[in-house]
This record gives sequence, structure tokens and C-alpha cells, in this order.
Amino acid sequence: MYPEQFKQRGFTLIELIIVIVILGLLAASAIPRFTRVSADAEDAAVEGVAGGFASAVSLVRAEWELRGRPQGNPDGSGAVVIMDGVPVNVDGNTGYPVSGNNNSEAHDQNMAAEDCRTIMQAVLQGAPTATTSYGLLAENRYYVTRENNGTNDICVYYLASTIQGRAQAPSGNDYLSIGNVFVYNPRTGGVSIFSNN
Repeated sequence: MYPEQFKQRGFTLIELIIVIVILGLLAASAIPRFTRVSADAEDAAVEGVAGGFASAVSLVRAEWELRGRPQGNPDGSGAVVIMDGVPVNVDGNTGYPVSGNNNSEAHDQNMAAEDCRTIMQAVLQGAPTATTSYGLLAENRYYVTRENNGTNDICVYYLASTIQGRAQAPSGNDYLSIGNVFVYNPRTGGVSIFSNN
């Protein structure tokens, strides 16, 4: 019926097995790269916000210097810098932000978690949503807490998606080993990133 050259011929079993093995090897090498994408995205999210936060802290301190280093109270509380119409409470001794919620008593050794949360809201334009309540992680991008590093109070900003599902809220030095975090030290103005993927 058909000439010999037009007869259809399928793949042999050996050829099919070789193709399946090659596809399996390709999939085995590609899957780890795809699973790492979400961890890389979480790292990039924290690094981006932390970088913006560090820049904003520097701008607040520069404004404090420009205004002649307003001192406030002797303990360092009560100094205010206005940034784009937003009052930011700064430590009167260092000029770094300590509160964004008109807490005139805040200074680097007397802060609350709410002070840390409001710093983020005050200094970052379009700041990500943040909460101090561990029960509200699902509605917020960041969980914020205040810790003490032995010398002064520090602000700890956890990327909420990296700590969801834990039985209890992280505390103390958990930021060194749990979640993706950036830490702000209002005594030095330093911002440190901890990636715990």
C-alpha cells in the first residue's frame, strides 16, 4: 500500500527509557532551584525594607543635626523632629528615632513594641503593614517587638510569613535563629538583617 519509505515507525522501548531518564535528571536538578525561589524572595523583601528603613533613619538623624540637635528632657526623651509633616520622636542624646506615635517619654532605654511599630510607619513612605499582636500575623507583613540587648532597647521586625505557624511569638534572641528579620538599634542607628531560611 505505502512505499517502504513512508511506513510509520514508533520509538523503541530503549529510546523511550533513555528519554524518561534524561527528563528525570533534568527535573531532579531543576526542582531545588525552584523551591529556593520563595526563600530568595523572602530574603529580598526583608533586605529591601531594611535598606529603606536604614536610609530613613539616617534622614531623621540628619534633620535632627540640621535643627541644632534638640535635646528634649535630660534622659533623652521628648525631642521631636518633623519629617514631611510627620512628627518623629528621637532620642535627644543621639538623634535616632525612638517613636512615631507622640510618645514623648520614649528614649533608647524606655521603648515599647508600639514605639517600634510606629517608627516604621512614621519614617517609611508607604510602609508595610505591621502589628505588635502575634494573633494578627495573617493581616500584616511584619510582626514587631521590642527587646533589650543588655545595653538598650532594640526594635525587631519579623517578616510575618517566616514565623507564621509557631505556637508562640518569638522573643528574646529568637531573631538570631527564627524567621527573616531586621533589627534596629536606636542608640547607634544601626540596622542588621538576619536571614534564617
